[in-house]
Amino acid sequence: MADISTEIAEVKLETCVFNASGPKDETLEELEVIARSKSSAIMMKSCTLLPREGNPKPRYADLEFGSINSMGLPNLGYRAYVKFSKILDKKYSKPIIASICGMTVKDNVTMFKAFNDAPVDLIEFNPGSPNTIGQPIIGYDFREMNQLLKAVSKVAKKPFGVKLPPYFDFVHFEQMAKVIKKYPVKFVTCINSVGNGLAVDPITEKTLIKPKGGFGGIGGTYIKFTALANARKFYELFENKIQVIGVGGIFSGLDAFEFILAGASAIQLSTAFMQKGPAIFEIVQRELKEIMRKKGYEKLSDFRGKLKTLD
Repeated sequence: MADISTEIAEVKLETCVFNASGPKDETLEELEVIARSKSSAIMMKSCTLLPREGNPKPRYADLEFGSINSMGLPNLGYRAYVKFSKILDKKYSKPIIASICGMTVKDNVTMFKAFNDAPVDLIEFNPGSPNTIGQPIIGYDFREMNQLLKAVSKVAKKPFGVKLPPYFDFVHFEQMAKVIKKYPVKFVTCINSVGNGLAVDPITEKTLIKPKGGFGGIGGTYIKFTALANARKFYELFENKIQVIGVGGIFSGLDAFEFILAGASAIQLSTAFMQKGPAIFEIVQRELKEIMRKKGYEKLSDFRGKLKTLD
């Protein structure tokens, strides 16, 4: 039987497949559904200093090959997730991952300090959602990213990584990699949703979601190839010194296989989990194992990062 276990920042995961921060992970009840599923970790909602209701509804819509959303970071505030981590740690044996998305440097420092004393195994730093009204996508401001990473690196005691927006220019990949290499970042998660897409209903002649005049982050199969490119490019730039987690358009074991082949050490399910429910984790894992069996691969390291290019 193929072994699809992995490690992220020396934290062991039973499989390389777990949930992405965002869908169905806001409340304790939702987190316990993830805990009881085949997700190999419990990723919590991206939290802010204070609770947020998020953007006006409707703010999510399924599309033919994915989704559009402008959720606006609805969450219960970081104190709730510190509390939830303690409850989850007592009841379940899976690694717990906090997701932090503060509105200011000070907010982020406060939250990193709080999770130092919580039973979380990893922290995913999500600096700048594409769907927060009035807030820029920080990942496109390399000076600001440098300041944020400098500040949180001084206080972080838990291993942490950074969730990145999609990049499209090789120069931007290189600039971000240069910033990240300066700090004790253990992994990057590629990618956040592709910001400011627009989906319309031609029958009603209206947008599908309400916030921002209908503009929202695109997810699902639409963004798979952009996500795959980002995972690959950062894998190449980090030379195995910083790990890559792939997310974006992964619905099957074949999708997962492609991300690992490109260099990802693990993958997250976002739109697939939103649309298919918790059963999707086991489906992707089973399909990935079957692909590996057919190809004669016994473990992920047999093919991770070994993508061939045409001569």
